[in-house]
Amino acid sequence: MMATIVFYEKPGCQTNARQKTILLELSHTLVVRNILSEPWTPETLLPFFENRPVSQWFNRASPRVRSGEIDPGSLNSKEALSLLLSDHLLIRRPLIELSGKYLAGFDLEEISKVAGFSKPVLAESGSDPSCRSGE
Repeated sequence: MMATIVFYEKPGCQTNARQKTILLELSHTLVVRNILSEPWTPETLLPFFENRPVSQWFNRASPRVRSGEIDPGSLNSKEALSLLLSDHLLIRRPLIELSGKYLAGFDLEEISKVAGFSKPVLAESGSDPSCRSGE
């Protein structure tokens, strides 16, 4: 069963590019959107994170998180959502809409369950420096 996946990425991020390649190789259709320029609102962003601890809402490679300016573990959901809406580089990525479900991060096992992939594929690991800055 093939699925249409809405994939919110940071343009130029090589890790997101590899993730998209995996999904395309599985013959799924991607609708790619720019996570940085998306007009997020609390109603459109919160569904991606509702079932996760607040600390998992954040992109750990974001300059503000890496520098210690923001400690995701010390925030409540209202504070976290406010920060994410004001600085989209803080949002964990990719964000994925699939079959009426909202996912944050690239967990191929989770994506496979939702999409009905017939055969799981190993997910990419590690981070890519091109994804860390706002450039």
